[in-house]
Amino acid sequence: MTLLAALALVVALVALGVAVYLLRGSRADRRGTDEPLPEDVLGLRQEVAALRAEARDALRHVALVRYDAFGDMGGHLSWSLALLDDGGHGVVLTSIHGRSEARTYAKSVTAWASEQQLSPEESEAIEGARPHR
Repeated sequence: MTLLAALALVVALVALGVAVYLLRGSRADRRGTDEPLPEDVLGLRQEVAALRAEARDALRHVALVRYDAFGDMGGHLSWSLALLDDGGHGVVLTSIHGRSEARTYAKSVTAWASEQQLSPEESEAIEGARPHR
């Protein structure tokens, strides 16, 4: 039984070695060719470029800041949410929760700043949404 298991292991290792050798050889063959890409690959590249251009306008930079707006209230029920695109254009939404009411505000953001006065939490949300490189 042990001899059979050892023989199976040797056969598996040899097969693995042959597969790795053949895979490396096929990669080397493909790298050395200067043939033009098939038309379908060029079409795919154009599609990817178009999708990237569309994604720049998507609201994909998001940050949420939760806090207590009033000293006598706990639970971080108030919040500011920044929703921005790649250029820093979008909106910051704020909801202030009090004991008897909640108020919600929306402020436009252009190039990572707003013409309207921002609270420290709104500024923090915008800065949190900014991609850091």
